[in-house]
This record gives sequence, C-alpha cells and structure tokens, in this order.
Amino acid sequence: MQPRVDSGYFPGMALEHAILITLEERPSSGYELARRFDRSVGHFWAATHQQIYRTLKRMSEIRWVTSHEVPGEGRPLRKVYEVTDEGRDEFVRWLSENGEPAPYRQEIAVKLRGASLGSLPTLIAEFTRHRDLHAGWVAAFRRMEQRDFPDPASLTGRRLHHYLVLSGGIQSEEMLFAWCDQVVAALERELSGTSSQSAAAAG
Repeated sequence: MQPRVDSGYFPGMALEHAILITLEERPSSGYELARRFDRSVGHFWAATHQQIYRTLKRMSEIRWVTSHEVPGEGRPLRKVYEVTDEGRDEFVRWLSENGEPAPYRQEIAVKLRGASLGSLPTLIAEFTRHRDLHAGWVAAFRRMEQRDFPDPASLTGRRLHHYLVLSGGIQSEEMLFAWCDQVVAALERELSGTSSQSAAAAG
C-alpha cells in the first residue's frame, strides 16, 4: 500500500533529487527505477511511473543523468540511467540548502472544521477510512522495517540513513492514525449525544 505522492514527510524535496540519490545508490532502467519507488523509495517520496519517465527525460536534457543501452537476456536493449558529475554536484548543492518545514495541511482537517455544516455520520465514515489507510501504511512500513532492518542498533552509514527515513515515515503514519482514531471516537460521542437530546425532546 503506497502513501500519497506528496506524503508531507519531506516537503522541500523535488522528485529530481529523489531520483538522483536513488540512481547514485544503483544505476537503473526507467522501469527498474519505477519499481524501486513502488517498493521502497515510496515510503518517503512516491511518484507515478509517468512522472518518473518525464523527470528522467528532463534530467537527461540538463545532463544530471546519462544513459546507455544494456542487452538483456532474451529481451530488448534496456536504457540504464546513472548520475553524472553535474548531477552529483546538484545533489550536494541541494543537500547544503536550508529547508523549511511545510505548514500542516490536510484536506480532511478542513472538512472537520466545517463538520457542523454537514453530516456527522458521513464525516465519521471518512475519518474511519483515513484511519484504516494509515493503519495499512504503518503495517506495510513495519514489515519493511522487520525485513530490511532487523537490528537497527547495529546500523551505520547508508543503511542507518535509510532506516531513519523509514522510521520517520512510521512515526508520521502512527501519529495520523492516532489522530483519526481520536476524531472518530469524539465524533461518535457527539453523534450519540445529539441523538439522545433529539430523543428526549421528542419524548
């Protein structure tokens, strides 16, 4: 289960920089790169396959990446991308920039603020759906943690950095799950109280 394209964990990062560091770790074809985003990179920066291919084309034009064709076993030639010196320079430049946390922005929070204008059962159902989605992402990230980082205390270097990114994703999703759960419980109490008042008035 994949998070939204803009998960909000690292709001100042462009897709180009996510691709640069991913290709620096291992040169890949466009298809392989998209699969890596689907399976692992997506826990901090998800993107559609079309976005990745468009961005690779743009990065090739500005010489941040280069490509060469590699024969495959019984398959057509694959175009494999790798980072150029210009691409590494750009990533180092971006890495040294000061970034600012993005302001908190959730569409569902706007709906909650206007809850008195609509249907509480509908909003409860929406928050329940969001809660279940966040629970799914937490479970998926925990499986990745157990599979890839069984002993976090022993990690150093790139492996440690990868783990810390995943840990941030887990904690963010756990927080959003807890908030949605809190909202559902509070709105259900409100709905129950409103129903009791209506019944008393009718009696």
